[in-house]
Amino acid sequence: MVIPVPEAESNIPYYDSLYPGEFKMPKQLIHIQPFSLDTEQPDYDLDSDDEAFVLKLKKKMEISLLQFEEMIDRLEKGSGQQSVSLPEAKLLLKEDDELIKEVFEYWSRKRKSSKAQSLIPSVKQEKRDGSSTNDPYVAFRRRTEKMQTRKNRKNDEASYEKMLKLRRDLSRAVTILEMIKRREKSKRELLHLTLEIIEKRYGPHLGLFTVSGRSLNLSQTLYLFWVVCLSPLRYCFGWHVPQYGIKHIYTIPLLKKMP
Repeated sequence: MVIPVPEAESNIPYYDSLYPGEFKMPKQLIHIQPFSLDTEQPDYDLDSDDEAFVLKLKKKMEISLLQFEEMIDRLEKGSGQQSVSLPEAKLLLKEDDELIKEVFEYWSRKRKSSKAQSLIPSVKQEKRDGSSTNDPYVAFRRRTEKMQTRKNRKNDEASYEKMLKLRRDLSRAVTILEMIKRREKSKRELLHLTLEIIEKRYGPHLGLFTVSGRSLNLSQTLYLFWVVCLSPLRYCFGWHVPQYGIKHIYTIPLLKKMP
């Protein structure tokens, strides 16, 4: 593919007539006046119907096209889903009452005949609550997926969020382990307190128990009390006890109190 390039010419007969060489260096630099505050232009634009109405209205009273645009613009911006009333329009426009009445009636008829909510076209934007995600007419949508500007970036936002999540999970695991440690410590203290209570309450009678003809020492007797007293009351004090597999103590077919 060849790009056409015009030929360069140096001797052009009409160059001096188009660009006269009369430039003189000015004594000072170019100065401009500071910018003044421009008047705010209305967002409403006239259409052919508006122009015909303004030309018809000019025969009765003085009104310009820009003035009509400003009046319609104030009425539109002062109205929401419901149109403003005539007294409210008089407060907004601050013009002659006859002029306000004519413009207000024309604006009301045009707004009712129009299917749009407003005569000023506006860009439909996405709502903050995300309820307009499926609307095809929404412009300037928020980016759902974050664009990755650089590959293999270590300190990106996704990695930072993962590290925060990992730290939170590890903190929860440490808290759970501390609670398990406290629980087991409390269970051990409860066991020691229970053995102390049994020893103080039944201390004189601890040597009066036997299992299958064998006398029990102090530790075996305390352990036997711990196992049996946690069972239902019908298994205690001489009643039939089911088979228990107890370390360092033989199987307990029957518990008898010594005379």
